[in-house]
Formats: sequence, C-alpha cells, structure tokens
Amino acid sequence: MTVEFFLTSLIVVLLPGTGVIYTVATGLAQGGKASISAAAGCTLGIVPHLCACIFGVAAILHTSAVAFQVFKLIGVAYLAYLAWAMWKESGTLSFETRDNDTAYTKIALRGFLINILNPKLSIFFLAFLPQFVPESTTTALPTLLSLSSVFMLMTFIVFVGYGILANRVRHLVAHLPRIIRNMQKVFAGSFVALGAKLAFAER
Repeated sequence: MTVEFFLTSLIVVLLPGTGVIYTVATGLAQGGKASISAAAGCTLGIVPHLCACIFGVAAILHTSAVAFQVFKLIGVAYLAYLAWAMWKESGTLSFETRDNDTAYTKIALRGFLINILNPKLSIFFLAFLPQFVPESTTTALPTLLSLSSVFMLMTFIVFVGYGILANRVRHLVAHLPRIIRNMQKVFAGSFVALGAKLAFAER
C-alpha cells in the first residue's frame, strides 16, 4: 500500500458526490447521529461495487449495455425520488432529534441505496484499484481486499467529518427557517443534477 494510493483515495472520497450530499443534507436536517447513520449507509453501499471489482462482476456492467442501462435508470429514478422528497419537505423541517433505531436504519438504508444503484462505481473501482496492485504480486486478491478495506474506512471517516460539520452549521441556522428551506431546495436540485449526470453517463 503506497502513499499514492492514500492520497488518490483521499481526493476521491473528499470530492462531493451523491453520498457526500446525502450525508451533509442529513446532518443539517436531523443532526450528528443521523449523519453518522447516513455515512455508514453510504459506506456499506460501496461494498457490493468493491466486491464486483474484486471478483470481476463489474466487467459485466462494462461490456453489457443492457445491464448497465437498467442499473443506471434505477439509480436515476431513486435520485429523482430523493430530490422530490427533499423538495416536498422544504419548509417543514423539524430540529427535534429523533433518537430511535427505526429512523436511523431508514437513513442508513437510503444511503446504501444511493451508492449501490450507481453502476459507475463498479466501473470506477475496476479501473482504480488494480493500478495499486504491485506487478510482483502473485495473488492479487489479498491486496485488493486490503485496498478496499482502507478505502471504505477512509470513506466512512471523511463522511462522518462532513456530517459533523453539517451538524454544527445546523445549530447556527436552527432559528433561520428561510435559510433551511433554501438549503433543502439546493440539495434537492443537487440530486436532480447528479441524477441527470448519471442518466447521460456512458460505460
């Protein structure tokens, strides 16, 4: 495992994407614990893509236009649903923390679905991870598993950091409902934009 892998992975994880936006939006709307659930869900959502890369299943998405398009359209539809739900809730945000397992499980499940329904992630990992497997390695599987574990850990830590920052901002704007409404609309628009980007994505 090299410094190049750590730095490249950190840059990739820090870049705003659907997972980051969802985690930040959750932190702003429902607080720190909820954002940790969102981060956990988003992190778990990349596990199938990492497994697909490691065991070669991602090659199917890369070579099969039908499989890629079906997977992609489901992801686009889900992002559109999230955008609609967030827009619908704008102006009705409550800052009461909902400390119950059901709410946190639902938040985590949404985060999981956001990432698992993005076929570009499988192809990304298929192109990304093998670059950091040494040529001298006789069995790539242990190295890929190690790289994947580190990437997941970095993802979770960074996303939790985003969520904590969002929670702090939440307390600053708690008594400014107009700002909250605008933030929710911006996040809804972001999901629409990300859904549109995914819709036009090629293999």
